[in-house]
Amino acid sequence: MKDIFAVHRPIAQAIAALLHPHAEVVIHDLRSGHIVDIWNAFSHRKAGDESLLGDDIELHLDRDVYGPYDKANVDGARLKSITAALRDDKGKRIGLMCVNMDVSQFDQAIKLLSAFAAPSEPRPEAMFRQDWREHINLLIRAFLETKRKALKALDREERIALIAEIDAAGLFAARNAAPHVASAMNVSRATVYALLNAARNSSMKAAQ
Repeated sequence: MKDIFAVHRPIAQAIAALLHPHAEVVIHDLRSGHIVDIWNAFSHRKAGDESLLGDDIELHLDRDVYGPYDKANVDGARLKSITAALRDDKGKRIGLMCVNMDVSQFDQAIKLLSAFAAPSEPRPEAMFRQDWREHINLLIRAFLETKRKALKALDREERIALIAEIDAAGLFAARNAAPHVASAMNVSRATVYALLNAARNSSMKAAQ
């Protein structure tokens, strides 16, 4: 008897191998209503089990992909799943291939990272009042948040604007401010001074 799923099986095996052990891959036979093959079977199902897909006409419509959608594993873990329609050499729907990705570990990682990123207690300002480096760092962070850019992605005009804000705050009065800013921006001190001159010239022209 011809194996009508032979052409699809290597694809399912490849996905299962790539995502092992975090993704279960299942091939359902729409004709018999049973599971044909299953890899990384963390749902405790096996080949030959009923698919339990029912006779919903939706599964027989001319649609190739369902999802991604959420499911729950036997242990309650959250799964993100996607289903693809399988066809024979005449284009007729014969089955479904489901990939069930266990994302519970990602959820735990997100919770852990969220806990670390959660707001902390107000810092003791007395410790930082004289720390000009911290003032520069905070000003740079605020500027980048406003621009929604990374420091290395700023163009020349934006760099001049950043330098202008640092200068306006009087932070270049500190003896080693220029080298600190140069290090933060990954440029030379000469470049910082050139940007500072450009910022001050622009300010003077605006004031005239």
